[in-house]
Amino acid sequence: MGYTTEFTRPVTEERNDSTMDLDLLNTNELVERIQSEDFIVAQKVKEAAPEIAKAVDIVVDKLRAGGRLIYFGAGTSGRLGVLDAAECPPTFGVKAEQVIAYIAGGKEAMFQSFESAEDSFELGTTDAEAVGPGDAVIGITASGRTPYVIGALQKAKELGAATICIINGPNEILQTTCDVTICVLVGPEALSGSTRMKAGTAQKMVLNLLSTCSMVRLGKVYENLMVDLLPTNEKLRERAVSIISLLGGVPRHLAEGALVASHEKAKTAILMVKRKVGRVQAEELLDRCKGSLRNALVTEVESN
Repeated sequence: MGYTTEFTRPVTEERNDSTMDLDLLNTNELVERIQSEDFIVAQKVKEAAPEIAKAVDIVVDKLRAGGRLIYFGAGTSGRLGVLDAAECPPTFGVKAEQVIAYIAGGKEAMFQSFESAEDSFELGTTDAEAVGPGDAVIGITASGRTPYVIGALQKAKELGAATICIINGPNEILQTTCDVTICVLVGPEALSGSTRMKAGTAQKMVLNLLSTCSMVRLGKVYENLMVDLLPTNEKLRERAVSIISLLGGVPRHLAEGALVASHEKAKTAILMVKRKVGRVQAEELLDRCKGSLRNALVTEVESN
């Protein structure tokens, strides 16, 4: 193997002047010093709020029109994309194929490192071949220079998809490729180059905002309750019953009965209880209101 090519060092690879003595600190000092760096992250994400909002509007438009939200990333960034995508169906009731994620190296890369996969521009373009013009594609890369992510985003752009990137350092290639660039400059890591730390935390915060805010805008949330959740286990079923009981103003045993009668759809059950209608009428109301429970609660019920 030859020597690596000299390249301009990204900010994610710089040394942090505040942590030059990590190996000299006692355990309490070590924990406090590294943790103090995390205070920077939330403020830097806040500074990127305007770009995050633009990205949310794009994602909402694409999903509302029947498109998909697709993440591409490598290493920690890829795993965070997979995590966010996997949480959307149970939390918001979306179909698994509506929010998906690709990680360089495939499924096995979730559990063990395939670091060389991120260096393949061609692998990124290949994985992105399934993208369509109706999709919103989000590339996640701390350095902003990961070939896999650049390849995926450029291919997605070529195929007509909306493109968004989440990066932790300026990158001209991605900034010219993407419709929206979310650049969260958290600075050098406490452990130089370990972007699973501040950069990874920032990426997780941004992904939380993108998916949650998009789902709120799509009517998947009423007030601050996940009324479209899928009650696929005991915890989620308990949550669904609690939400129906709270919003419907009925005892828990009636809320549970409504959930069963609604075919396990909490939002439908809430309408059935509040509007005193059957399941079919409740679903018709939601269809007319484009899934908005708030609107369905006040819209006139059509008589048969």
